[in-house]
Amino acid sequence: MNSGETSGAMQKTQGNGRTSETTGRITILMGLYDGAAHLDEQLDSFVVQTVSDWDLVISDDGSQDSGPRMVERFAQAQRGKGRSVTLIAGPGRGVAENFLSLLANLPQGTQWAAFSDQDDVWLPNRLELGQRMLSDLPADRPALFGSATWIVEEDLSSRCQSPRFNRLPGFRNALVQSIAGGNTMLLNRAGVDLARAAAAEVLAADTVPVTHDWWLYQLISGAGGQVVRSEEPTLLYRQHGGNLHGSNRGLRASLYRLKQVCNGELARWTARNSRALLTSAHRLSPDNRALHEQFAALRSLHVVSRIRSFRQMGLYRQGRVGQAVLWLAAALGRL
Repeated sequence: MNSGETSGAMQKTQGNGRTSETTGRITILMGLYDGAAHLDEQLDSFVVQTVSDWDLVISDDGSQDSGPRMVERFAQAQRGKGRSVTLIAGPGRGVAENFLSLLANLPQGTQWAAFSDQDDVWLPNRLELGQRMLSDLPADRPALFGSATWIVEEDLSSRCQSPRFNRLPGFRNALVQSIAGGNTMLLNRAGVDLARAAAAEVLAADTVPVTHDWWLYQLISGAGGQVVRSEEPTLLYRQHGGNLHGSNRGLRASLYRLKQVCNGELARWTARNSRALLTSAHRLSPDNRALHEQFAALRSLHVVSRIRSFRQMGLYRQGRVGQAVLWLAAALGRL
């Protein structure tokens, strides 16, 4: 394993029972914006979770549909079951800032934080699996769980599993690729504490990253935390007009990544992420702080020096096609 990386994915045998180590109340964070079309199905999937100890905070970013009223009805129904459902006004500046605002305002002592989109359907063990996979880690080690998904049509038909990733998670991967959707993510208490503090810093500096989930992968792995990805799908990831790019499968996805390199979009994304990481660079391990500085300087180098530095850094994407696209980006100075 390269110096400065996390210890990678854990392989754990899953039993039938839950131990006391996996218990603790979970706060679910959802961003909402004109999501009424599929919101009820997502909310209903929370109710049937095998983990029943959860609360929900929804940040509405300016919806003009009936979504907020649906949340209010859901809150009334859950109140009698001992669950808190809170609807707040979002900052109105996009998805990433909405979720970072939710993170920054989590109360001290939050034990677990899960993230939710507005249009998926969680499988019943979504929360339980995440807790179980992080249960054996030291309490003071930040940890992030993410998983594969079932990619489905808008009517939830035609299940197709998201791509399998064989290489271990780590900061050298996180700098150039996000490997788990935020809709699958769960943070332990130490991870919540780290993310809360860093989110407040990023918001104050106005260096919001491209997406909250990619930033979380970079932050947790860069700080020396544990990143765990399960290849067991935990939700139905609905594909429709607003999120087709997220499927990450097949020829269309490969061509899209190539287009990102050629039109400079990948370079703009990585530069924006680098600014966000720089804001909280003091939270990274010394090795990963140096690696991030080397990465940030990569594009300013002459082509020969750039390729040499890129090779020394050991950056990687999952899959052969992804790695080939990464090398192309480095050669063109668009990384």
